Amino acid sequence: MGDLRTLLGIDVPIVLGPFGGLSSVALTASISESGGLGSFGLYGYSGDRIRETAAALRAATSRPFALNLWLPTGDEVTPDDVDLTAARAAAAPLFEAAGVAEPALPAAFVPPWAEQLEAVWDAAPAVLSVVFGVPAPEVVAGAHRRGIRVVGTGTSVAEAVALADGGVDAVVASGAEAAGHRVSFLRRAEDSLVGTFALVPQVVDAVDVPVIAAGGVADRRGVAAALALGAAGVQVGTAFLRTRQSAASDAHRAALAAAVDTDTVLTRAMSGRLARGIPNRAVRTIEQSGAIAPFPAQNWLTGAFRSAAPHDGDLVSLWAGQAARLSRQDDAAAVFAELAAGLAR
Repeated sequence: MGDLRTLLGIDVPIVLGPFGGLSSVALTASISESGGLGSFGLYGYSGDRIRETAAALRAATSRPFALNLWLPTGDEVTPDDVDLTAARAAAAPLFEAAGVAEPALPAAFVPPWAEQLEAVWDAAPAVLSVVFGVPAPEVVAGAHRRGIRVVGTGTSVAEAVALADGGVDAVVASGAEAAGHRVSFLRRAEDSLVGTFALVPQVVDAVDVPVIAAGGVADRRGVAAALALGAAGVQVGTAFLRTRQSAASDAHRAALAAAVDTDTVLTRAMSGRLARGIPNRAVRTIEQSGAIAPFPAQNWLTGAFRSAAPHDGDLVSLWAGQAARLSRQDDAAAVFAELAAGLAR
């Protein structure tokens, strides 16, 4: 299967979860400087912004880091083919609460995939990580030609096998406990909710590339358990999201600190795709209306009031995993040290 540290050029097999919209240069660099693999989520980033972000990361660390992209699935709606009347009406109270007017439709909801990929090639990170599918053969070949490793994410054994067959260098096995979007691509996300403890060993048995366990890992005990299941390393999100180096707001950090095991839900309210987080006024208001636009239209719509009130815990996306209660430290280096202690055998 190979050693994840050698494969990715890192000292410690701990990977920072790539936060779409909540990544920060400070947090990514901190994890890389600690010997792990810092990751930066690029959802919604233009090519120029990707290049600027990569330059800032290189200025902050000389260690390897990963850039993360969302693969297009083919079912994304465009401004020309979606009716947002009902979704706008459902979100109207939230725009009022944020004190902003509902936005006019943009020319596009997200930047072109080709533009993002070209910028990643220019940035030349150590690792390209992808979610929501298997990267095309030309993408994998292009990465390898440039000396870039490719990491894919699966939520089932079948998805992990598809990724390995597609030539990725490592697979993240993402259990249903994990925060944020469920990145399923072979079946509906609702039909792919396999827990980490069940998923990881089955994926390890099914593929011949290193497996990175994700979902429910927040301290040394989770790391030790993942390794016992056969994982080559772990990917951790929520525990680092609470740290002061993340781009999460104080309200988001406070929600994570107060969360208990039963406090998260799976919802499409904020983006149009299934994701795990702590419910708040925005989630409840939209879900009660029953009017949720398809992705990425819903994500664009809620993004308008989220960005206008970034410190209001009732209006932002409070992404959180089921182990949020275990995220007890506010410094990224301290969290990393706690996780690394689980590597000792």
